[in-house]
Amino acid sequence: MKILIKGGRVIDPANGIDATLDILVEEGKISKIDKAIQAAGAEVIDAAGKLVTPGLVDIHVHLRDPGYEYKEDVVSGTRAAVAGGFTAVACMPNTSPVNDNKAVTLYIRHKAQEQGACRVYPVGSITKGLKGESLSEMGDLKEAGCVAFSDDGRPVCSGEMMRRALEYARPFGMPLISHAEDLSLVGEGVMNDGFVATELGLKGIPWVAEDASTARDVMLAEFTGSRLHVAHVSTKGSVEIIRAAKKRGVKVTCEATPHHFTLTDEAVRGYDTNAKMNPPLRGAEDVAAVRAGLADGTIDAIATDHAPHHYDEKNVEFNIALNGIVGLETALPLTLRLVDEGVLPLSAAVDRLTCGPARALGLPGGTLETGAAADITVIDPELKWTVEAAKLNSKSKNTPFDGWKMKGAAIHTMVGGKVVYKREG
Repeated sequence: MKILIKGGRVIDPANGIDATLDILVEEGKISKIDKAIQAAGAEVIDAAGKLVTPGLVDIHVHLRDPGYEYKEDVVSGTRAAVAGGFTAVACMPNTSPVNDNKAVTLYIRHKAQEQGACRVYPVGSITKGLKGESLSEMGDLKEAGCVAFSDDGRPVCSGEMMRRALEYARPFGMPLISHAEDLSLVGEGVMNDGFVATELGLKGIPWVAEDASTARDVMLAEFTGSRLHVAHVSTKGSVEIIRAAKKRGVKVTCEATPHHFTLTDEAVRGYDTNAKMNPPLRGAEDVAAVRAGLADGTIDAIATDHAPHHYDEKNVEFNIALNGIVGLETALPLTLRLVDEGVLPLSAAVDRLTCGPARALGLPGGTLETGAAADITVIDPELKWTVEAAKLNSKSKNTPFDGWKMKGAAIHTMVGGKVVYKREG
């Protein structure tokens, strides 16, 4: 089967491409990128006035499968992904059972291959059971198909354990993903420590809880010479620490989420539990620093930290509500908003959603290479729409963006040359 994507603005930051071109897809692969391609018998996708990019890559997603399928599973999670323009996701290991062994990894991979709408790359745990007490069998996890290691949702509290994990992972050439949080400084905090927390009478989480942990893990990566990826950076201090480490040649990458570069802790007013997450929404100065980090390349990737929860787990008092929001279907327009606001040029925005995350975890994809698998996203940058939580593809509807007016959306998502999502209307 042949598909011809015709007349779109093709943006491939990895190859320095930004031009009006055609893309021919044959037998699941990109066979040609050029002007005015003729292909008899090909199905034509008219992309005039649209953006054509490598398939978006999200390296921080919670698919909740196995164990918490009432919140999300591989099927619903990947449907949400392709609706958001993502052709590949990396799923975190805090499932039940934890992805700390080959059997769980293979279960995720096989279910994704049989029922998933996009590519799924499992992330294995750093420690067994996420308990921080003993290392997972990283060699077995890599052999089974894991692409990185993380205890995401929990920090590795012991510096000695984190050091050993970095040393153990180094021969495998795989990154450790750090959940930077000093729990002794978090205490009973439930939102950012600041004026809003004081006014609402909620216990705060200070910025130093993240910064201290980020600094420790960056120094351990420097000491061991291992690869480190810092998840969901949310503070000015963490951005500065990582920026300085990169200048020293430390093998560190990082990501930021759309909610951390869009919202401040003001969103918590009204005790909105859909504004409760970890790390918490920060102040305006931190949001500005995250945006600056995206602009200068300190922050390599935009990742959603897609964290679906059942309605009953959010419809409770703020103090006991679970952390996290769904993000796969709102990430693209929120990123394009940065372009409209002059924070990022369009090519940089595409970079942070495609080749940037792919490079951070060493994943295939993120570019439009001739001969490569045809993972492609067609975007209408002018499409105006309103977020309706009830209509999201995710099983869970916990989003702070319900009712928001958005501009820009994926209208075709292609995985391996197959159109797996087409936006209606």
